Amino acid sequence: MNRRNRLLPAALALATATALLVSSCSSSGSEDDHDSADGSQSTSPTATAPSNPGTGTPGTPSGTGTSSAPGTPSGTTAPGTPPGTTPPGTTTPPAGARWQPTPGLTWQWQLGGTVDQSVDVPVYDIDGFENDASVVAALHAKGRKVICYINAGSWEDFRPDSAAFAKSLQGSDTGWKGEKWFDIRKLDQLKPLMAARFDMCRSKGFDAIEPDTIEAYNQNSGFPLTPDDQLAYNRMLAQLAHERGLAIGLKNDLDQIPALLPDFDFAVNEECSQFDECDRVSPFIKAGKAVFHVEYKLDTDQFCAKTKALGFSSMQKKLDLNAWRKPC
Repeated sequence: MNRRNRLLPAALALATATALLVSSCSSSGSEDDHDSADGSQSTSPTATAPSNPGTGTPGTPSGTGTSSAPGTPSGTTAPGTPPGTTPPGTTTPPAGARWQPTPGLTWQWQLGGTVDQSVDVPVYDIDGFENDASVVAALHAKGRKVICYINAGSWEDFRPDSAAFAKSLQGSDTGWKGEKWFDIRKLDQLKPLMAARFDMCRSKGFDAIEPDTIEAYNQNSGFPLTPDDQLAYNRMLAQLAHERGLAIGLKNDLDQIPALLPDFDFAVNEECSQFDECDRVSPFIKAGKAVFHVEYKLDTDQFCAKTKALGFSSMQKKLDLNAWRKPC
């Protein structure tokens, strides 16, 4: 999750330790294991927190019933042989042909564990690799729209396509185990790799993309990245999604919202209330586009009044992004 990018290098280690402690507590039978997705007591434990926060167990599907080989996304080519971009002659569908999430939609964001499909909300945001087409179809059958979480800005050694990313594309550690920043200047190399991931999302039936870690230019990435490099990369991602009829959200990257607002269909924001930045995300609402927002450290009585007034779709989540949620 892109909250990692908001922290100073010294704080990254603390964040990692905190996430590991949360995971350890969860696996040792803490009361969190018995919370329902909406914060009430449940008769059965919720999904186990992943060993890597927000990404699930490295290389292992989260029990979603996929019949493909472990860690292999269904409907995609074998790792290391990603397809190219949209075939020649393909045109970008008009905006009305793809989902356009509007302000106020309630949502569930679960990246760890088997997806709890019982949450009665119109929008789910789940891991694209760890959930197969049957999960998306089941959510669609309940009338839900489903967003495909994909890391678009950093290499993860536990993903099934990790071997397709050349060493020259990998920069400094992000501060999270097994992850390194991408050299986003190399559009010619990254475009087909991202296209393959977006093709996977489309083949599984997802309605939209949530691309994570897309503000490397203001991080210690190991590369001399500029704001223009990031704009070009993020616009490439938006184009790839739109060519496939998928909506796409801008994950954080607050400084570039004015420039990227026309290119993205909604926003995903972490902790804007804690850092007193929510007004900077409000241009999405003014443009009729949803803002899906979470806080981790603040309780709902500390942010809901303001974010609801702004038109945000807000809730409190735990750092491991399991099924638990406390909506506004």
